[in-house]
Amino acid sequence: MSTRRALLERDTKRMTSRTRRKRRRMKVFDKISLHRDLGPDTRSPACPPLSTTSVIIVFHNEAWSTLLRTVYSVMYSSPAILLKEILLVDDASKYLKTPLDEYVKQFGIVRVLRQKERKGLINARLLGAGEAKGDVLTFLDAHCECFGGWLEPLLARIAANFTNVVSPDITTIDLNTFEVNKPSPSASHHNRGIFDWSLTFGWDGLPEHDSKKRKDETYPITPTHAGGLFSISKKYFEYLGKYDDEMEIWGGENIEMSFRVWQCGGHLEIIPCSAVGHVFRTKSPHTFPQGVSVITKNQVRLAEVWMDEYKHIFYRRNRKKEFGDISSRLNLRAKLQCKNFTWFLNNVYPEMFVPDLTPKLFGAIKNKKKTSCLDTGGTDKNSGKNIIMYPCHGMGGNQVILLHSLEIV
Repeated sequence: MSTRRALLERDTKRMTSRTRRKRRRMKVFDKISLHRDLGPDTRSPACPPLSTTSVIIVFHNEAWSTLLRTVYSVMYSSPAILLKEILLVDDASKYLKTPLDEYVKQFGIVRVLRQKERKGLINARLLGAGEAKGDVLTFLDAHCECFGGWLEPLLARIAANFTNVVSPDITTIDLNTFEVNKPSPSASHHNRGIFDWSLTFGWDGLPEHDSKKRKDETYPITPTHAGGLFSISKKYFEYLGKYDDEMEIWGGENIEMSFRVWQCGGHLEIIPCSAVGHVFRTKSPHTFPQGVSVITKNQVRLAEVWMDEYKHIFYRRNRKKEFGDISSRLNLRAKLQCKNFTWFLNNVYPEMFVPDLTPKLFGAIKNKKKTSCLDTGGTDKNSGKNIIMYPCHGMGGNQVILLHSLEIV
């Protein structure tokens, strides 16, 4: 019995000793700050840190609630350590003045910049980029809402290669109900940005060879981007020539930047891991002070600088307009040693149909009375362009029919 009692007393002493040590440790733990700094970044150089970003939102007579919903969405869905600031650039709106200035003061990271006169989206973005303090510029339209985790994948791609210019997967917010269309988890539903020979942007599904090459949801590549929502390194934006500041209002600047990024050594990508909702309007709610012809002028400028002999395909459908001085942009192309447009078509968008540069015949096909012309009309995804009869307008465009390799296209 004495031996058993001795063993029991020994075990009791051990338990008491462990309890005392545990209590001492707990007191030490309680003294450690709940928010302590673990020192400098010790990760391998193979894990590049994410840069901070300035989110630039241009608005012109935007609805109060829609604009602020965009601001709140950016703030609540972005890690504070990555979100340097939000810059609201007012392109000479008639309202949203002092009340907006006073309202955003509560956020600390939101600033309002104003253009005294209407200069358009392009110049407003240049104003925001010039004032930005973040390492990365993230441009958003004023009618967006961001899904959780939208920002990190964009910044990660730029951290991997600063020549990556990246866009989120853009999903639709209904114009009338503001219901958000959730992005599809299926890779087969992802789209890429394309263009036609009228230099109009559009969406298309991934080609078959891209779908087969795609091993996961992160495979990114696109010939062009929509231009409203994207991120770019500020240093690379400046190195690449920013925007063509002789372009007016908006229109064509997204195609111009797409060609320039690819031809001058960069990569244009859509990142499916990043999702942002966007209100797509049926028509622009904004006026063009100099008329809508500025869009054609912008397109002519990009054709003259970046498309080489292929610009003549564009001119078959669009009358060449005065486009101003492009010498600085041509000098930029030479300085950056950019590739030609043939390289772009062969390597970036090989699926693009390229008409003959010297076709056998092209022009309008009219009826006997010369009042109606063949017109490509609307687009049918299964059969391409539907040919219809439409009153002749003499403006080219959809009424230009090309005889190419003995086929009418």
